[in-house]
Amino acid sequence: MNYNKPLKLFPEVMKSRGRLLGLDVGYKYVGLAVSDFENKIALPLSVLVRKKSNIDLMATDFQSLAVQVKLLIDDLSQTGKLDGVKYTFWDESFTSKSVEMLLKPLNLHPVQSKTILDKFAAVEILQGYLDFVNRSDRLKLQSGNANSSIRSDGGE
Repeated sequence: MNYNKPLKLFPEVMKSRGRLLGLDVGYKYVGLAVSDFENKIALPLSVLVRKKSNIDLMATDFQSLAVQVKLLIDDLSQTGKLDGVKYTFWDESFTSKSVEMLLKPLNLHPVQSKTILDKFAAVEILQGYLDFVNRSDRLKLQSGNANSSIRSDGGE
């Protein structure tokens, strides 16, 4: 697996018309989210139980910032099934807390609440990244247009 800086990864994904996978890595569970085909919207995917015994299964599924993320990345890398997969880290501060605040009024069963929390924390992490890189692309385009004015006589 190859680490890429956040703004470097996105153009490469766009060139290959790939989709992005967002992870909310916890001690027991990994929440998964996936981007739409245009890489504008994050969608919930699933929650996996994080065990040493199912790391190969997780790597197979992944193939088709924090210490916990680093440990998971290291474990996934050791399977050898994700060679060449590019990844980046995105700050997930407060994502679980904000999703928790949204779920609280629903009074869900604790097990159901935890599953939804992990899944939608992954959505929020991925959506934050998508919003950032898409906004950065728009700003680059706008500043490029502002710097290149063309006169009607063909001059600059």
